[in-house]
Formats: sequence, structure tokens, C-alpha cells
Amino acid sequence: MKRILLGILLASTAMSAQAADLAARPYTKAPVMATVYDWTGFYIGANAGLGLGRDRTNLNIPAVPISDTFYQQPQGGLGGAQIGYNWQTNSFLGPMVLGLETDIQGADLSDNYTCLFSCTAVSSARFDQKLDWFGTARGRIGLVTGPVLSYVTAGFAYGGVRSTLTETVGGVPAAISLSGTRTGWTWGSGVEAALGGNWTGKIEYLYVDLGSTSNAFALQGATQTLSTTIHENIFRAGLNYRIGGNGAYSPVAAANWTGFYLGGNVGSGTGRDRSSLLAAGNPQFNLSPDGYLGGVQGGYNWQTANWVYGVEADIQASSQRDNRTCIRNCILPAPFISFDSTLPWFGTVRGRLGYTIGSTLLYATGGYAYGGVNTKTVSSADPNQSFSQTKSGWTAGAGLETPFTFLGLFGPNWTSKTEYLYVDLGSTTNTFVGTGAVLTSQIHEHIFRTGLNYHFNTPVVARY
Repeated sequence: MKRILLGILLASTAMSAQAADLAARPYTKAPVMATVYDWTGFYIGANAGLGLGRDRTNLNIPAVPISDTFYQQPQGGLGGAQIGYNWQTNSFLGPMVLGLETDIQGADLSDNYTCLFSCTAVSSARFDQKLDWFGTARGRIGLVTGPVLSYVTAGFAYGGVRSTLTETVGGVPAAISLSGTRTGWTWGSGVEAALGGNWTGKIEYLYVDLGSTSNAFALQGATQTLSTTIHENIFRAGLNYRIGGNGAYSPVAAANWTGFYLGGNVGSGTGRDRSSLLAAGNPQFNLSPDGYLGGVQGGYNWQTANWVYGVEADIQASSQRDNRTCIRNCILPAPFISFDSTLPWFGTVRGRLGYTIGSTLLYATGGYAYGGVNTKTVSSADPNQSFSQTKSGWTAGAGLETPFTFLGLFGPNWTSKTEYLYVDLGSTTNTFVGTGAVLTSQIHEHIFRTGLNYHFNTPVVARY
């Protein structure tokens, strides 16, 4: 009997101690599972990508007289960090995000290819332009579809630009360097998707306009003016971490990407076509066709667990054009040559390799490319020329694809994608009738586009 009473006493004491301990501990609720990913809150992150300039430049030397117009195109890698804040609210369009973001970038964008006049050791004018760093402070506004944010962005931009002109006369070089911090504006668009917990990933395009410069100086005994517009195309991918907030949300149905799909796309493209003229001192310069594009694509995906393998073909119409380049002194009646370069169409046949996180597909792509390359010239030395060729080469890029439902107009068969492609169509060689001068160009294009796909196998059943 004593043992029983002792056992009851010990059990009662233990239960009392446990109850007191529980009472002392705070009660923590499990995180609420949101039906739509909650973007509200601060975030910090990093990014990397590449940039391409299209800086229209004019060198004017009245005493000679000489006036050439051409494009300098600094290109290279970049990387940096961003920080921002998002507010999520509801609108008649559905969940909407308003945000502010600032970033600072280190860059290695440079172009020292352009050489005008007589590009020899005795006589030449060589140009070197660099963008070493830049930053932006922007607003963002976007629409939320489940764990995906599609947005546009715009705001203030600034950056450090350096330009050097080296002129050689009679074998004696002289140089002037112009540098400073430029300010202007930027706009762009992107797609950001939840990757799990508080982590998100994004792919983004920015157009950066840092205004124009015009500098007068004396070089090689002649007063000259160098004028340049600073326009940069930025393509980058980033990773963000949300500080605080609720990163939990009801997971959407896993995507089944296997099957056929068809779709359309729109976007923009900029060429960086390294060119040279085998005649009159062999000048080197960039032809830079720039414009909009649109087309259709179709493909097939196979899926193994979270990995997606696919093939895709597309055909594009393009308005890309450069009709501003004029070299060898564009003051009549002096010798000159002006160019009208276009890329009216192109297409690709590519493989795709991706990884799906929930209903979002992140992928890399690459394969065969082909397109039409047209160049017309007006020259004081040769009859007007017109060259047209179909060229082939290769392409590589990356993108993000995700379900798309907008105002209930699109069902579970629809996805949207945002994609960057680098297209290399090899080189063209054309001989002028008359003087026999030879124009050679390397055809390199940077493409950024967004599109919609209809999947015949209903890959995603939206549960937002």
C-alpha cells in the first residue's frame, strides 16, 4: 500500500512539474499556409549577367573636314547586389506587388575594336570605351500568379563611363581620355519565382540610358568634337532572400511537362556585328541592327522526376536595323560610305534542359540558328551595293517558364516564358562591284523575349 501511495505521489509530482514547465513556455503556432505566395517584406540578393552597349558616336574635325558616325558597343560580364521592399495587395487584376529596389553593379563592359580613317601604324583613329560600374534605384509593379511574380520596373540610373581616343598622324600617336559619372534613367521587365522557403530567383532585362556627352578638345593640332550617347542593354539572373515574412504557401500542383506545345513570343534584339572594310586603310567598326521581333515556337518535353528534357523550334520576324553608320568622312563630296544593315528574320532549333520547382521550370537551351542578313551601302567610290544572304550558326541561352492565368482568360494548359538567347550566325564576306573592296561582318545577336505556350497535355492544374 505504501508503494502504491508513493507511486501516485511521484506521478503527481512529475505531472505538476511538466504542467508548470509547459505553462512557462510560449505557445508557437505553425505558420499559416497562404494560398498565394506572400511577397511583402524586405529582401536582399545578388545577381550576375552580361551587358551590351549601343553607344552612337560622332567624331567631327571641321578643319579637315571629317565627320564619321558609328556605334561603340562595350560588352562584358557584370555582377552585383540588390536590396528592396515589396508590398502585396489585391486589385481587380488579382494579387499585385508594388516595390522599391536599388542595386550596385561591378562591370567589365569594354570595346576597343573601332578604328577609322587609315588604320595603319602611320595613320589611324582608335576608340576605346568602358563601363566600369553602374547602379539603379527603381520602382517595381507586378502581378502574382501563385509563387510567380511578373513585373515591370523603371527609375534612376547612374554609372562610370571612360572613353579614350588615340590618333596617329605620321606614325606619332596622341591620345585624350574622357571619364566621369553619368546619370540617367532605366526601365525593364522580369520574372521572379519562389524557389522554396524565403528564397526566390529572377531573370531580368534592363535598358539603361546614361544620357549623352559632347566634348571639344584639340588633338594632333586640330580642334575636334566627340559626341556619344550611352545606352546599355543588361541581361541578368539573380537570387533573393526575403528577410522575415511568411515564406509558407499552399504548394501548387506539381507540373507534368511531358508532351507537345505551341506558342508565340515577342521581344527585342540588338546586334554587335564586328565589321571591317578591306579598302582605303582597312577601317574597323560595328554594325548594330536593333529593333523588335515576334514569332512562333513549338516543341516537345520529356520529364524524369524534376528534370525536363525538350526540343524546340521557332521562327521570328525582326525589325532590327542599323542605318546610321557612316564612315570615311560623311561630308559630301568627300569620300564616304554609309550602311543600312538589317536582320529581317531568323530561326532556331534547340535542345532544352531544365529543372522544375513546383510549377516553375528553370532551363538552359542551345542549338542551331539560321537567319537572313541584308546589307545595303551608299558610297562615293562604288555604285550603290545590296547584299543578301541566309546564314547559319548556333545559339545558347536560358529562361524561366511558369503557369499563366490572367483574369481567368487562360486555363491550366497555358504557360508563360521569359528567355535570353545569344545568336551567332557566323560571318559574311561581300565584294563591292567597282573598286573590289571587301566588306566582312560577324553576325552576333542578343535576344530577349517573352511568350505564351499552349500545352496539349495540360501540364499544370492551377490551385492558387
